[in-house]
This record gives sequence, C-alpha cells and structure tokens, in this order.
Amino acid sequence: MIPSRTLPRAERLRTLGAIRRLFESGESGFVYPFRYVWFAEADDRMSAEVLFSVPKKFHKRANRRNLLRRRAKEAYRLNKRLLLAEGGKTAAVDVALIYSSKEIVPYKTVENALRRILQQIAERL
Repeated sequence: MIPSRTLPRAERLRTLGAIRRLFESGESGFVYPFRYVWFAEADDRMSAEVLFSVPKKFHKRANRRNLLRRRAKEAYRLNKRLLLAEGGKTAAVDVALIYSSKEIVPYKTVENALRRILQQIAERL
C-alpha cells in the first residue's frame, strides 16, 4: 500500500508519554539543518508519527518559526513514503525533527536534509 501524501493529525506525535519515551530512549543524529531523534518498536503494521520543532532560542520571531516549521512539514509530507514504504518491515516509528540552524535555509536544503534523514532511519529499521 502506498501511503497518502497528507499529514493528518493521527500522524503527528503529540502525547506526552510518547514524546518522553522518544527523548529518553530514542536514537539521534544530525543532518544540517536538523537534529533528529527517532524511536521504533515492533508493530503489526508500518506507521510513523512525527514532531516538528523550531526553538525560540535561535528564531525569536514567530513568523520565522512558522515558516521553517511549514517548510519541514511540507518536505516530510512529500517524502514520508521513503520511511513508510519499506518492504516487509513493520514497526511504529516516532520521529522528532528539531531545526538547529540560526539561518533560514531554502526549501530545497530542507527537503534534501529530510530525505536523507528518512532514508537513514529506514535503513536502520
């Protein structure tokens, strides 16, 4: 089954317990401009939940944080099939994407970084 290209509420990581588990026992990495943390557990079907964060520490203005968050969401939405379409493997994957650059990078950079992150996670499942 090919995943849809939408990002419904069910695919967003929002429960406090799941977020705590992700940051306490997840694996992390860095691909400019994102730091990412992910956690996978065996499940009967392939699913993914994602959390996007742009810290106020680097971008004080809300409109800039919103712009960067929107770019990350769009790039994830268009490329999530790289993570979900892994043949034969089933797992519930939680991913946190934290924008860690002080500059506002172009959308192409964000998309390429997200594609690499999703490929790295899919390989390690």
